Amino acid sequence: MDLPWNDERSNKFMTNVGLITSDGPFGADVMACEWTHHISYSPGLIAVCISPNKATYENIKQTKEFGVNLCSTEQSIMSSIAGGYTGSMYNKINALEELGFEFYGAKKIRVAMIKGAAVNIECILSKQITLGDHITLVGEVIEASNNSDKVPLAYHGGRYFILNTNVAKPSQEERERIRKVVEKHKK
Repeated sequence: MDLPWNDERSNKFMTNVGLITSDGPFGADVMACEWTHHISYSPGLIAVCISPNKATYENIKQTKEFGVNLCSTEQSIMSSIAGGYTGSMYNKINALEELGFEFYGAKKIRVAMIKGAAVNIECILSKQITLGDHITLVGEVIEASNNSDKVPLAYHGGRYFILNTNVAKPSQEERERIRKVVEKHKK
């Protein structure tokens, strides 16, 4: 069974927006990647799921490196441009710079990084796995910087959100009551 893009069931997932930067046969590029995941603490590993017919995939396949820039709430326009146009036909970085967005050179790899992102992570390609109609690229983190004043942009149901309402975890008393119940059912 398929779960197609923009299907009401697919739209129940909530993600961040990874802005994946690369450089290679298609030149410097940035693409919006809804499927950007932190998958290991030690070593630090990031997975991005990209269609194999994207310019970003070809760039990463050739150079074995990429940047992960988690989009901040001030960068919804950047995300829309990065996700709405292909790097094989458009120089999105030049267009974004003309619109006032800023980039800087990565410290340890040869890609542009995005100024003002919630976090900037430089990766070396560690593994690629074909899963369905996308390829999961696993990058080992070799450099990372946090922009603590920036809030990550959330994506859900084809729209952007700012997460600002905290749903409280159970109180200490409630967690203790839950622990006692679960302990009674230990195998």
